[in-house]
Amino acid sequence: MKVLLVLLSWVAVFGAGFASGVYLLPILAAPPSPATSEVQAAMLSASYRARFRRELPGSDLLHWGEGDVSVGPRAVTLQGRLAPGPAYRLYLVRGFVDTEEGFVRARPQALAVGDIRTFENFLVPLPADTRLEDYDTVVVWCEGFSRFITAAKYR
Repeated sequence: MKVLLVLLSWVAVFGAGFASGVYLLPILAAPPSPATSEVQAAMLSASYRARFRRELPGSDLLHWGEGDVSVGPRAVTLQGRLAPGPAYRLYLVRGFVDTEEGFVRARPQALAVGDIRTFENFLVPLPADTRLEDYDTVVVWCEGFSRFITAAKYR
């Protein structure tokens, strides 16, 4: 019985340490966020604006985004915050999606824009040949755990 309790306590401590590492490592390894002035300057040239909201059906306590999103001819910017996590990627999709299942269906026709490496403000350059009119929604997806984070319809 005593051996079982010791074993269970080791498993609990290992599990808590692993979960903490998964959560904290992306925060510790993240580069500095772009300056607010840099984000605001990029927002001025934006063609479209939208808003990430925490209360989307596919978002939850650990997977969310909030703030103002701008989609311009050269970049997508966020003045706001994302829940920390590993391997976030920004996508443009046709048709608003607000859940994991919705994004999985839309993903084959989605445009993978680029990696998101910061959790407060971001500025992700668009590929040069991007036609913003071909899409209407910005999605943040966690590649590491195949999880929906947030989305915003920009047109």
